[in-house]
This record gives sequence, C-alpha cells and structure tokens, in this order.
Amino acid sequence: MGVSGISIWQLLIILVIVVLLFGTKRLKNIGSDLGEAIRGFRRSMAGSDNDDGNGVRESAAITQPGGARPTDSSTQSRPAETSANRDRA
Repeated sequence: MGVSGISIWQLLIILVIVVLLFGTKRLKNIGSDLGEAIRGFRRSMAGSDNDDGNGVRESAAITQPGGARPTDSSTQSRPAETSANRDRA
C-alpha cells in the first residue's frame, strides 16, 4: 500500500458500504440514468456540430412510453362497420 494509493481491500469495503446504503436496485437505476444522461449529452454535442440552423428537431424519433410511436388522427383506425350499423342507417 502506497502513501497516495488506495488498496483493493479499501475499495471493496467502500463498495460493500455503498451497496448496503443504497441497495442494488437503486444503484442499477442510478447507473441507467447516468448512462442515458451521457448518451443524451453526446447526441446534443454531435447535433450542435451538425446543426444547419433551421431549428428542426428529431421529434419523429421520440417514442411514447411503452414503445408506441405517436400517431396522427388521420392514421388511427376507425371501428369496423357492422351489419347492425348499416341496418340503422
């Protein structure tokens, strides 16, 4: 063990304390959030280099929760016409 270094045992003790304090699920969520933030930062930095000045964003690539893409009212399906509906008309 050096004067300026931390040994592997000290790192393991710190890791155990952090896991006991926060729990594995919370640490996983923190790691996922941190990774997503870094990816978003990289995309925005790459986007600012390639920005042509028109201010158009990639809104079509954004998905709703659950993986479904936003739809227009013109593309939504209509209820099927049944024989009961035709007889009433």
